[in-house]
Amino acid sequence: MKYYVIADIHGYYSKTVEALRAAGYYDDPAPHKLIICGDLFDRGSEPLEMQEFVLDLLSRDEVILIRGNHEDLMEDLVEDLPYIMNSGLPYTHHYRNGTVKTLLRLIDAPLVDALARPKYYANKMKQGKFFQEILPLMQDYFETEHYVFVHGWIPADALPGPNPSMYFPIEDWRHAGEAQWKAARWHNGMQAAKCGVLVPNKTVVCGHFHTSYGHARIEGKGSEWGEDADFSPYRAEGILCLDGCTAASGIVNCAVLED
Repeated sequence: MKYYVIADIHGYYSKTVEALRAAGYYDDPAPHKLIICGDLFDRGSEPLEMQEFVLDLLSRDEVILIRGNHEDLMEDLVEDLPYIMNSGLPYTHHYRNGTVKTLLRLIDAPLVDALARPKYYANKMKQGKFFQEILPLMQDYFETEHYVFVHGWIPADALPGPNPSMYFPIEDWRHAGEAQWKAARWHNGMQAAKCGVLVPNKTVVCGHFHTSYGHARIEGKGSEWGEDADFSPYRAEGILCLDGCTAASGIVNCAVLED
């Protein structure tokens, strides 16, 4: 089977289509599937187009969806929404990560109405296509003979802090609990692979962390965010990372794999 693999498309529907077209996805007559390694929405301005794109692929059984940390953020926001007005807490991460913007576009609601009637709009989102038809079909991982597809990385122990420098393998990661998989969706796969958290005889294909990190900090090539930053796929022993940080680079990386 041939797999076209993308990650962290974040509502950039047009850029996604461009990347797939350039990779030959639309002209390929052989059996093939698209794998999306998480984070469908939250940065770009085309979440509705992206939602319809994914639903069409699902209707034809042509896509495998991996759950990302931004799917978790959306679920958290919808659960939090009824309490935002009463709590007085500044839910800045929901705004900073673009999750609020995505929710408002998917349910076609102005922010003032969502804040005034949060319970109503939270329920409206729960009854929408994303929660009813897409989210239930998203997987923690997908595995073939030679590849494991995840969002951040496979479950692992990590040093405390938002950007751990050390990761340690855990036993039987395939049967990790929900909390472990949720944490793994935030892992920096490039750093974890550098620490030796790998799957024997397989390549882990991931997203979540911008590939310029691996090129700059691990390979020592260019800068992480400057004009010489490299957002092309990052490859090393046991890892293929695809997050091109489309919001910064305008790039959606697409890998074509056969297995």
